[in-house]
Amino acid sequence: MGEGVEWGLHCCVTLAWLTDEGPVSIRKLAAWFDLPQEYLKKRLQALAKAGILTSTPGVRGGFALARPPERITLMDVVVALEGADEAFRCAEIRQRGAGAVGAEGEFGRPCGIAAAMRRAELAWRRELAAQTIADLMAHAPAGAERTRRNYARMGG
Repeated sequence: MGEGVEWGLHCCVTLAWLTDEGPVSIRKLAAWFDLPQEYLKKRLQALAKAGILTSTPGVRGGFALARPPERITLMDVVVALEGADEAFRCAEIRQRGAGAVGAEGEFGRPCGIAAAMRRAELAWRRELAAQTIADLMAHAPAGAERTRRNYARMGG
C-alpha cells in the first residue's frame, strides 16, 4: 500500500475537523503536511472521483468531505486510492515444474497458502470497513482544536 493512503486518510480527518471552513485549498493542505502539492492533488482528485471528497474550482475552491465522516470508511479511502484488487494473487505455481508431475488430481481446490492469504485479506478488509473517519477523529488527542487553531493562523 502506498503512502498516498496515509496522506488521503490524514487529509480526510483534517477536512472533517475543518468542515466549517468551507473548501480547503490544495496549497494549504500540502503546506499543512509538508507534501508535494501536485502529488497530493492527484490523490485528492481520486478521492473526489470516488465520492469521498468534493472539489470546488476557483480562487475560493478546494476540497471538502462529500459526506459525513461517520459515513466514510477507511476501506472506502483505500479502494479509492489503491483499487479494489486483492493484495495477494495466487499464480498457482504449485502446478508448474517438476513438483506438478503426477499431481494432477491435487489441484481441484486452492492450496493452503492461497486459503490462508484469502482469510487474512478478508479480515483486513472487514477491519478497515468497520472503521470510519469519525472513529479516527474520536481517537486523536486534541487534534481538532490544534488543527482549527493552526489553520486560522495560516490565513484560513
